[in-house]
This record gives sequence, C-alpha cells and structure tokens, in this order.
Amino acid sequence: MTLRSAAWYSGDVRNAYIHRAWMRRGLPDDAFGRPQIAIANTASDLVPCNRHLSEVAAAVRDGVHAAGGTPLELPVFGLGETQVRPTAMLWRNLAAMQMEEAFRANPVDGLVLLGGCDKTIPSLLMAAASVDLPAVVVPGGPMLTGTFRGVPLGCGTDVFRLSEEVRAGTLSAEEFARSESAMIRSRGHCNTMGTASTMALVAEALGTVVPGVAGTPAADSRLLEAAHGSGRLAVEMVAADRRPSTFLTAGSFANAIVALAAIGGSTNAVVHLLAVAGRLGIDLTLDDFDRIGSGVPVLVDLLPAGRFLMEDLHRAGGLLAVLGQVRDLLDPTALTVTGRPLVDALDDAPIWDPEVIRPRGEPLVEHGGIAVLRGNLAPDGAVVKPAAASPHLMRHRGRAVVFDSIEDFSARVDDPDLDVDADSVLVLRGCGPKGYPGMPEVSNMPLPRKLLEQGVRDMVRVCDGRMSGTAYGTVVLHVAPEAAAGGPLARVRTGDVVSLDVAARRIDVEVPDDELAARAPSEATVAGFAAPRRGWERLYVDHVLQADTGADLDFLVGSSGSAVSRESH
Repeated sequence: MTLRSAAWYSGDVRNAYIHRAWMRRGLPDDAFGRPQIAIANTASDLVPCNRHLSEVAAAVRDGVHAAGGTPLELPVFGLGETQVRPTAMLWRNLAAMQMEEAFRANPVDGLVLLGGCDKTIPSLLMAAASVDLPAVVVPGGPMLTGTFRGVPLGCGTDVFRLSEEVRAGTLSAEEFARSESAMIRSRGHCNTMGTASTMALVAEALGTVVPGVAGTPAADSRLLEAAHGSGRLAVEMVAADRRPSTFLTAGSFANAIVALAAIGGSTNAVVHLLAVAGRLGIDLTLDDFDRIGSGVPVLVDLLPAGRFLMEDLHRAGGLLAVLGQVRDLLDPTALTVTGRPLVDALDDAPIWDPEVIRPRGEPLVEHGGIAVLRGNLAPDGAVVKPAAASPHLMRHRGRAVVFDSIEDFSARVDDPDLDVDADSVLVLRGCGPKGYPGMPEVSNMPLPRKLLEQGVRDMVRVCDGRMSGTAYGTVVLHVAPEAAAGGPLARVRTGDVVSLDVAARRIDVEVPDDELAARAPSEATVAGFAAPRRGWERLYVDHVLQADTGADLDFLVGSSGSAVSRESH
C-alpha cells in the first residue's frame, strides 16, 4: 500500500528533502514511512466545552504511536456556542471549509476528529466527508451533573427555566446568580440532550464513532482509554483504506435518524445531518426525518424532554442500550469506522436503569421523533420537536403577534400594553440563514412577562431561526423559505390567525394565498435583514442555502477528495 503522505516524503528530490527536513525535529527516519495521522483538535480557551480536548489529543497520540503511526496534532477552527456572536452557526461552514482545506493540503493519511461543542462535530464531519480521508470521531463528552439547593441542574435547560422564574417573580436575581457556579461542575459540554450531546450520539449511530464511546463523560478516565483506542483504529483505517465514502450510506443516515428520535435529540441535528449528507452526495431530504423518525418512541428520559442528565444515560447503558430497543428499525448493513455493522455492537447492550432508558414497551413519548410541517407558512418545510412540546398545544389556533427582528422582540415582549394572551402565536422573523445572518438559537422566545406572572409557561412560537437543543416548548422552527429569502413568513401580520396541527403536519396562516402573495413585507422587516458589505458574512449571505437542505454554502456541497495536484516549491 502506498501512503498518501509518500507524495510529500518519498524520494531524494529537493521537495522531498524540504518536506522531511522541516518536519524532522528529532523524528527518526522511519517516521516518514508510517501512516501520518492528523489529530484535528478544536480545543480553545474560548470554547469552554472543548478546553480539555488537548488532554484527549495526548491519549490519541499514544494510541497512534502504539499502532505504528506518526501522530500530528492539528489545531482547527473551534466554535463555542456560548461565546461567539451573532451565532456559532454563522461559522459552521467556514470551520468545515478551513478543516477540509487543512486536511487536504497537508501530508496526512488519516484523521482523528476531536469535537465537543455544538458546531464542532458537524463541521468536522462535513470536512471529513468532503476530503474523504479515513477518519474517526472522538466526542469530548458531557460535563458531570451539578446541583443547586440539592437538585440536579441541567445546563442550558435550567438556564432557560430559572431565568423565566426570575422574570415571573418567583425566583430572586440573587438566587439565580448563586446557581451560576453550580451549573458548570466540570470539563465537558452540556449535560442535557442539547445539540452537543445529540451530535455526539448521532455521530456514533451514523457510524463515525467507535460504538459505545459517545456519551462518555468528559471527566471519566474511560474517555482517555477510548481516545487511545481511536488513535490505534485510525492507523488500521488507513491500512484498510476505510474512508467515509466506503461506509457511510443512506442506511447510515437512516440509523442516525432513528437514534435522533429515540434519544429525544435536538432539532439542530436535522440541519447538520442534511449538510453532511450533501457533502457525501447522499440524497437525504427533510421528509426523510419524518418518514423514518416520527414514529420512533422516545426512550431516553433526559432533559429537556425528561428528567435525567447525560451522566445518568451513560451509567444506564448509553446509546447502545437505547439502540438495542429499536434494533428492528435499524439498517443492519450500515457499517461503522470499525468496518463492522453497527447492529453487531448491540448483541450485549442491556439497560441498567429502566428509569433513564425506557424499555420499548414503556416509552417516554410514543411518537416523539422530529415532525416536519408544511403549509402556506412554510412551503419548503418547518420542524417541531413533539417530545419538548406541550401536548395541549400540538393542535392550536391563535392570533399572530409578529416581531420583525430579535431587537423588536426584545424591545416589546415585556411591554405591559402588548396585545397578547395565552392563545396568541408569537411569530419572529428575520432569523434565518440569510436574514440574521447565520440562523441563531432565538426561536424559543421568552414568554411575555405579564403572561408568566399569570402562570403561563408555554405558547406556540414560530420562527425561521433555530432553537437550542437544551430548550423546550411548542416551537415551530427552521421555517423555509425564511423571511429574508422571500418566504411567506415575511408577509404575516399581527392579527392574522395561525393554525398548527402537528398530527396533520400543517402550519398555516388563515389568509387567502393570493392575498398573502400580494402583501409586501413591512419596511421594519426588510430593515432588519443582514446586509454585510465585506468578509465572510458577505460571502455567507450571498451563498448560503436554506434550512431544508442543511444551510451549507452552495459551492461547498459535494466533495473534492484528497488529491493535491501541484508541488509547493
């Protein structure tokens, strides 16, 4: 087998000399004839959920060495969901592009991909799919459970819950501030079934993580053991030429969708899986999530849909125990990074705590998978997460209260004179990929203060943006086309009646189609749309696709492979 890196290092010509000499730095001669494994590390002090990944990278390095490879740590673009503005999603595609170009341009034969916070695993998968080098993902793992006043805290979910209690006047600002240091107890990403946990588990169901690893807490020493094993596996994958295109199939994505439903995962996974499939040339559509996943029961009793946290899921048996309950729904031919079918890992996957992982016959939610809605308000689709919604609002009809931008919403939502009641439907627009830009997590709008004070804790909300995976509520999101792309959401007016019928898969505004089409968006709506003049934001707004196809850039869809045709000197 000829290694890809041999194109840099083999021979006695001047360029080979340059490549070897500048990399030697104490390496023995035979280091250049071994598989060169890049450890793509998204660690950064500004990505708090990923800060520990350099320790994980050291364990991967040892595993690569043990298997006869040469490990090479490669820092790549890390995105911290909690830190960057206006939204980490604005740079997911840039991170994927930077990673892909770095993987292709360098003398590497295989990849170990270290990710944690929400956008890092999606961008790593998108890049690996496009460059098509042997690659295995090591998720950084969730943080340990923190407690406050003797009660476990779910990071993200309890931020939303407690902040609403402050606004409702049932929790003091001092007590709220006191919970802050208790919530983030250890290294790792969110310990709820937010986007980070969801994408780690879904990546395993997809086949890109060694079965049984995803969900291992960040502080658990077994994560370092798994990282060591993944480093060894990367060398094996190079020898077997086991690239993403050789084992990721439509069946792999079907398994990921089943897993997404069974764990009660984040709606953000829909956008990310569509984007990864687009890089592989796999025909995955929004409707596939409804067709494959909507009838799958939610088996994991985890916040935000349930009670427990990721540390509990791990001790209860983890993802494999969950998938064991829905094995009949999985594609038995879909392979993993190990070269073996995913279902082979389910032969010995018992449930150790049936309170956390429900048996198939006793689900948390009977039909809890992502529901895809269409109608004159979302011609190209929208999504809702039934497991996080209020049952009494799954069929609802109410008067729209429209906000033209997030700034408009923030300025008016707590106005005591706002004409809103518990039956109203809150509509927020200008928050899609083009409009914000970047499709932020603002769809789970805080409820008006005066309604919170009346005891209201959920309302139907409609938006062209996203919702945090840690959030909850009856929220219709990812509305496509978005308002800034000419979608009908831009033409809804306060007072229009909006009807939601999740069972019928409908979201409509009760306005005749010809009247709706004839309306012009308000000046305030248009004024709120992003209009960048230069840089990445300009490139993004000019080329980003809509949520129903994954919100990738139009010129990044597909694969360029790993070949580099020209020398550097």
